Amino acid sequence: MSDQISVLFCCMGNICRSTMAEGVFQAMVKKEPYKGLVAKVDSCGTISYHTGDTPDDRTMDTLAAHGITDYHHRARTLQAADFDRFDYIFAMDRQNLKDLEQYKRRKPDSRAQIMLFGAFATPQGPGSSNAQHEVISDPYYGGRDGFQKAYEQTTRFSKNFLRATFPQVSPP
Repeated sequence: MSDQISVLFCCMGNICRSTMAEGVFQAMVKKEPYKGLVAKVDSCGTISYHTGDTPDDRTMDTLAAHGITDYHHRARTLQAADFDRFDYIFAMDRQNLKDLEQYKRRKPDSRAQIMLFGAFATPQGPGSSNAQHEVISDPYYGGRDGFQKAYEQTTRFSKNFLRATFPQVSPP
């Protein structure tokens, strides 16, 4: 299907926020009405400290508590080729966005659209005059409530992004 999109989620270490977003988004696009519309979903980090690690246990516990039990990932670092492999690269916070923009300067003709995932905090999306751009704070050094908040944000942002990207199939 030529109109399929690909999405990459990016945070710092690729074990908490970006993996939460990837797990939530994958679960959504495996089901109707979005099934078959997304070719590739992945996540990465801007640093290599956790490369090869599985997501934080609190990420996995939060996903499982919401019925997402088939998610598997090993942390990886952002690669230059990602800017050509993905249509959308979503940053979890403003520092990640700044890092992504810096990387993209080296590949100015790449296809990826880079933006803060929180640009989809409201159903109107980033183009709205009253758009709010939320960040997903890193829950790593906090308690489980930070992971729950990241889950709630990634769920809302994913729904809003999918509705904006595929209005012809999106539920009201």
